[in-house]
Amino acid sequence: MKIPSLQYYHIAEGLTAFSSMRKGGYSTGRYGEFNINRYCGDSDEAIRKNREALCRLLDITDDHLLMPHQVHKAEIAVIGEQLDVDLEGYDALMTNVEEVCIGVSTADCIPVLLYDPRQRAVCAVHAGWRGTVMRIVEQSIARMTEVYGTSPHDLIAQIGPGIHLESFEVGDEVYQAFEKEGFPMTLISKKYPIDNGGSRSTFGRLHGKKLFTFHSSLLPSKWHIDLPECNRLQLISAGVPESQVSVSPVCTYMQADTYFSARRLGIESGRIFTGIILRRRG
Repeated sequence: MKIPSLQYYHIAEGLTAFSSMRKGGYSTGRYGEFNINRYCGDSDEAIRKNREALCRLLDITDDHLLMPHQVHKAEIAVIGEQLDVDLEGYDALMTNVEEVCIGVSTADCIPVLLYDPRQRAVCAVHAGWRGTVMRIVEQSIARMTEVYGTSPHDLIAQIGPGIHLESFEVGDEVYQAFEKEGFPMTLISKKYPIDNGGSRSTFGRLHGKKLFTFHSSLLPSKWHIDLPECNRLQLISAGVPESQVSVSPVCTYMQADTYFSARRLGIESGRIFTGIILRRRG
């Protein structure tokens, strides 16, 4: 019997919050070992066994483990007592129902968990770069306010494992998408040389004679975007106190042996599941 490896977040009492790691499951190859995402090419049997193992660990039934089919947009589903709902096309789930695990699937994108201790409600958000540009975190908070009466000042937020600034190279069109939407580019972006593995300066030589010196600042460079910081700033902008926002130090690209990274492993590979459960009181 296999036990999934989970990174738990100690957000508050009466709550279970976590991100899955790669070990402790039945998937193989680039899906190995623990993957419950049905949309990335893994075998149905491995997914079934992995879900069963996770439900056993979390002490819930399979119908209480909910994950949407994400499409990199900003649609948000509200989960009530009726759990058998179509979750196609959503990138965030929220609920105030106890003993239901809602979660999102990532492999470099940014998962964000929200907890409202006053209204006893939770939300799980998938923020890829497109969702981040669409400000899905801010939209999720606004939706929680509308549905549950949440005050952003009460929220506790956890940003989970995802790709970090140094690893998230983007094209000019992605940089421009963030710039167009008014993001503070000096805070969330930086240019890195495309070849930044050597020293800061290099000598050209011909037959042993020094010809010239060039610096890495003159090398071709590309923009990098800090997705965790983008979402942290959104949370603060929406009214969540900075002291109530935690950010995982894990860069999935750099730690692809422990967490799934689509940039490292390819699109046809496993996914991290980041979930949250309101536990029954008393």
